[in-house]
Amino acid sequence: MASAIHCLSSSCLNIQSKFKTLSLNNNSSSHHSNLAPFTSLSFSSNLSPNLFSKGSLTMSTIQRPIHHSVVCEAAPTKKADSAAKRARQAEKRRIYNKSKKSEVRTRMKKVLEALDGLRKKPEAQPEEVLPIEKLIAEAYSVIDKAVKVGTLHRNTGARRKSRLARRKKAVEIHHGWYTPEAAPAQTV
Repeated sequence: MASAIHCLSSSCLNIQSKFKTLSLNNNSSSHHSNLAPFTSLSFSSNLSPNLFSKGSLTMSTIQRPIHHSVVCEAAPTKKADSAAKRARQAEKRRIYNKSKKSEVRTRMKKVLEALDGLRKKPEAQPEEVLPIEKLIAEAYSVIDKAVKVGTLHRNTGARRKSRLARRKKAVEIHHGWYTPEAAPAQTV
C-alpha cells in the first residue's frame, strides 16, 4: 500500500517535493504489518529544512493503548567535518609518502645497476667506484630523510643502507680491491 506524505503546517518546508511517495509494504509476515491501517503520514512542524536533504529515512511503529503511531527518523549520511578533514590529511600524507618511497627505490635502483655494471666489467679500476660512492651517498641521504619524516621505519632505512654497503663491498671483493680481514680466533 503506498501512502502520500501530507504536511500539517506550512513549516514543513516542502517535504512533499523531497519525497514524492513513501511506500509501506503490507506483508503479513513482516513486523511492519501494523502499518497497514495508515493511509498517510504526518510530520511535525519542528523539522529542520536540511534534515532530509542528504540522509536516510528509517521508520518504526510504536504501539500505544489507544492508537498506533509511526516514528520517522532521519540520519545524515554526510561525514562530520573532522572526519572529512582527516580524510583530506590522510590523502595528502599518502601522496607525499608515495613520492618519498618512490625516490628511495629509484636511488637504490641506480646504485645497484651501477654496481652490477661495475661487477660485470672485466678490467675495472678502483677509481671507477668513486662515482658510485656519490650515488650511494645520495641514496643514504634520501633514505635518512624518509626515515626522519616517518615515511620509512628506521629499521627499514638501516636495512636498505646496509644492502647498498654490502653490495658495494661484494663488488670490491670480486675485483680484489678489498680483502676482508680474518676474524681473530678467540680462546675460550
